[in-house]
Amino acid sequence: QVQLVESGGGLVQAGGSLRLSCAASGTIFSIAAMGWYRQGPGKQRELVATISTIGTTNYKDFVKGRFTISRDNTKNTVYLQMNSLKPEDTALYCCNAGVRTIAASTYHDCWGQGNQVTVSS
Repeated sequence: QVQLVESGGGLVQAGGSLRLSCAASGTIFSIAAMGWYRQGPGKQRELVATISTIGTTNYKDFVKGRFTISRDNTKNTVYLQMNSLKPEDTALYCCNAGVRTIAASTYHDCWGQGNQVTVSS
């Protein structure tokens, strides 16, 4: 069984910064792409950023230049550094990873529990 445990959310003023972390644990054989999604109040969940196993990153336009995704493969952890935060960034942020367990031959999607980020104006 695999768990993704997130940390680092909270309340911050507009223009401030937060760093989210998401650590995978369990009987992990390998992890493929990892990413961050968010769901704002009254909105659908949307992709924020992804990172491949070799560090190739992709960002949605609304966070380009402000957010940075990174990963530490030795710790099975993905990070999201969020700078210049705006009130519209307020959302529940969830991490996602494609994980292959020791007992499995294929990868499956794993999700974190979600971490609230609130940006005040």
